[in-house]
Amino acid sequence: MRRSHIALAFAAAAAIAATAAAPIIAQPGPGGPGGRMETLHGSGTPADVKAGTYAVEPAHTQVTFSVAHMGISPFAGTFSGASGSMTLDPKNLGATKLNVTIPTASVQTTSSKLSEELVSADWLDAAKFPTATFVATSVTPRGPEAASIAGTLTLHGVSKPITIEARFFGAAANPMSKKDSIGFLARALIKRSDFGVTKYVPLVSDETVLVINAAFEKQ
Repeated sequence: MRRSHIALAFAAAAAIAATAAAPIIAQPGPGGPGGRMETLHGSGTPADVKAGTYAVEPAHTQVTFSVAHMGISPFAGTFSGASGSMTLDPKNLGATKLNVTIPTASVQTTSSKLSEELVSADWLDAAKFPTATFVATSVTPRGPEAASIAGTLTLHGVSKPITIEARFFGAAANPMSKKDSIGFLARALIKRSDFGVTKYVPLVSDETVLVINAAFEKQ
């Protein structure tokens, strides 16, 4: 995973929804550092995904950002509360339509002081720019369970093109809501300075790695 920065992470969060493809999240194995890697797997296969319009399921959609802190260690936080919709046909992924909105003030880290700073005018300026949005412009399949999603991210009042690499995670009827649901895992790399968020560069890295856990419910 490359170094990256915190502020832009949320923006790509919006991009999360454009996802379409495969089930693997690498997790450290019991052997510790250098030990074997294990993976998490969801239910079903891409063949189980039904065509139609899906809404973002906000309670289980997360965008985690990771940045390099002073060149010493990575540091991460999470954005939540996403809303939006995705219309897709598994047989024609290129026609997928997606739009996602995320509240910038939802950012949370393990430091309450830092969380407060990130919503201030020095960083995301949530009072002036309360949301970040992503609108997909194209979806390109990358094998049976993966896709590249290109689109426009608007963050901090600036709109820029970004690309998200997505993988299918699972498809099943949610036993609680009884709705057909699908989930994706996605990653993106952006530079916060492209969006006018420059605080502490380069002590806090310009680049930001985004890991997106996306959940959708069929409408």
